[in-house]
Amino acid sequence: MSGASDNEVVDIAEDVKAASLSGDKSKLLIKLKAGIFVTGADGSKLNTEKGGVKMDKWSFSIDPVEDWKQMFLDAWRMERDYFYDVDMHGVDWDKMYTQYEPLLSRVKDRHELDDLMAQMVSELSTLHTFVYGGDKRRSDEKTSIGHLGARITKDIAAKGYRVEHIYRGDLNYPNSLSPLGKTQMTIQEGDVITHVNDVNVMEVDHINILLTNKSGLQTKLTMTNAEGTSYEEIVTPISNRAESNLKYTEWELTRAEAVATESEDRIGYVHLRAMGRNNYTEWMKGFYPSFDKEGLIIDVRHNRGGNIDSWILARLLRQEWFFWAPRVGKPSWNMQSTFRGHVVVLMDEQTASDGEAFSEGFRTLELGQLIGMRTWGGEVWLSSGNRLVDNGIATAAEFGVFDKDGNWLIEGIGVVPDITVENMPVATFKGGDAQLEKAIEHLQKKMKEEPIVVPAIPNYPNKSVDYNKQ
Repeated sequence: MSGASDNEVVDIAEDVKAASLSGDKSKLLIKLKAGIFVTGADGSKLNTEKGGVKMDKWSFSIDPVEDWKQMFLDAWRMERDYFYDVDMHGVDWDKMYTQYEPLLSRVKDRHELDDLMAQMVSELSTLHTFVYGGDKRRSDEKTSIGHLGARITKDIAAKGYRVEHIYRGDLNYPNSLSPLGKTQMTIQEGDVITHVNDVNVMEVDHINILLTNKSGLQTKLTMTNAEGTSYEEIVTPISNRAESNLKYTEWELTRAEAVATESEDRIGYVHLRAMGRNNYTEWMKGFYPSFDKEGLIIDVRHNRGGNIDSWILARLLRQEWFFWAPRVGKPSWNMQSTFRGHVVVLMDEQTASDGEAFSEGFRTLELGQLIGMRTWGGEVWLSSGNRLVDNGIATAAEFGVFDKDGNWLIEGIGVVPDITVENMPVATFKGGDAQLEKAIEHLQKKMKEEPIVVPAIPNYPNKSVDYNKQ
């Protein structure tokens, strides 16, 4: 067997996009920008002037109507072949094709094809069924409004737009703070915007006209403060998505602060927006500063799903089994970062998919109570692997979920809370959160009835020896 020193690195091509070795290891298929080439797998330099398929010269004539017909048939076939129930929930799938196929003659663009496929796959009555993507005609003209990360209202008497409230962000992420709330800004709530880039805001129908396409661009605001003094600030407006995210962050911060205040910091709080790879950080930020508290609220309201429920449940299943006794300070326990206190989960009508799986698992594993409203009810999982030729998809629900007693879970029903609490619209708009209040109340009661204490350090052993008695 040759050692590593016998191997030699050989460059056979540059800017390779992809490569594949033949089954007998004698040939290489190499994809370059210039095309696709086959060469010997013997280390010889690839000759791009000889052979190969030049992709840049390819062109195709496509009849969109015929293309849509094929994609509709493919969507029907893949739904049939990927769906988790071979009997298609009892739906006569051949009949569904016969019923909807005649409508293809009325389809005039790719968006309408989506509508038709959505009508067909909805016959299966499965919630993890979505229609999106594909080669759709879209305008190159993109107009967006820059946002200031604040709630502003027109004030005719003040001759401008008053900054009623600047949305709060996470100070650990300064780049995501409101454009008006950056640490270097002097803008205060109550100040008035009178000009944008030297244009009087009262001379246009709305300030948004002056903020059109300003997202990410430095913009000059002329302001007046409470004393009537005029000043200028250079701000960088943000996108609609970024402002929406900022509002969400403020909602999370105010929930966490309410929990800390009402419980005198004895209860921790963690909110999970979804259950994807980007949400591990949310768990870390909320859970680990709280692992030694007496109570914990895990908030999965509005949770959009993902696939990390098992990972989070595993953190909650950890149990302490011994304690370290330091010379100075309080004992700590092993397994490290085990939560020893009482836990509740908050959920609502917008808790979806893996947020529901987490909630159901939390109850099944007897980790605590579920508080809120019945969840969305979508629990037949999917891979989104049944793509059409233009990369569009009518997703197939591929993996049903059932319990150890043979009962299908969640799909079409949702997870029903142990304690039902509805957040009424008007009260919620005014800042109330009845579900959160109930969670705090429930945990405080449990903490009083079943106190969470760290065992006292036992008497230290006496290992002295009286040598006079020997």
